[in-house]
Amino acid sequence: MAFQHQLIALLVAFIWGTNFVLIKIGLEYFPPFLFVTLRFALVAFPLILLLPRPNVPWTYLVSYGVLIGFGQFGLLFWAMQDDISPGLAALVIQTQVFFTILLASYLYNEKLKILQAIALVVCASGLGLIIFHTAGTDSLDSIDKQTSSFGVLVVLIAAMSWAIGNVVYKKASKDSGKINNIAFLAWSSIFAIPPLLLTSLYLEGPDLILGSIQTANLSAWSILAWQTIGNTLIGYGLWNVLLSKYDTSKVTPWALMVPVFGLATSNLLLGEILPWWKLVAAMLILSGLVLNVLATKTQQNQRFPRQK
Repeated sequence: MAFQHQLIALLVAFIWGTNFVLIKIGLEYFPPFLFVTLRFALVAFPLILLLPRPNVPWTYLVSYGVLIGFGQFGLLFWAMQDDISPGLAALVIQTQVFFTILLASYLYNEKLKILQAIALVVCASGLGLIIFHTAGTDSLDSIDKQTSSFGVLVVLIAAMSWAIGNVVYKKASKDSGKINNIAFLAWSSIFAIPPLLLTSLYLEGPDLILGSIQTANLSAWSILAWQTIGNTLIGYGLWNVLLSKYDTSKVTPWALMVPVFGLATSNLLLGEILPWWKLVAAMLILSGLVLNVLATKTQQNQRFPRQK
């Protein structure tokens, strides 16, 4: 990846990582599925009135919207309400990197370099450490919420949905050529709304929905606005630009910086405890990212050797 694109990837990771704390705060005002419904409604409207529909089949828009809207964010917010802390959620969701690379390797024959494979193993060991210390047990963290095996499982499913969404976007960009990323996000968000809203009505109920909207203060609406503008339009807009330019195996490992930012901000702002195993896991994940960057740089040097 070009240096400026590496900086963009790092910026997206920072936006996404720090956002886990904002999600946790926002869940104090909105129930999870309503929270995500409002988020994607604001992404879709009024942008679909301003931007033409991307020149891609409807199946791509529908599948991406459902996978990212309901599968990733709906389940992630649901788990974060009571079953997993922000820092651990930021770590576990990054299993999407491995799901994405494996799916892309199978579907598009994207070959991994040996150093990239080593990087994935290092990162996987960090995530495995997290799962080992949470799955099957309930551990009380410093923000008075339980991190349970159920929460880990739900976030893993959310990670798989994110990975499949990455592959869907990659296929859409290959089949249809250049895509307006913001328009793609806006139009696909339409199809996230129905399953999210129906789930909200079923699990949370009309009374809680109306009450949450009526009692939400300026802080609540500001957090919701950032979910729409910062995390979705800016974050996913830039992310999809990178996916359209590079193989997924070169882009997705940058998302492994997300838990580093997530753990740090959760510790500083919410007081989430960072025991040795969280710190070791974060270091393993960061080491894997460095190895992947070195692998990419080596590959570029082999393709474009310096002139003497």
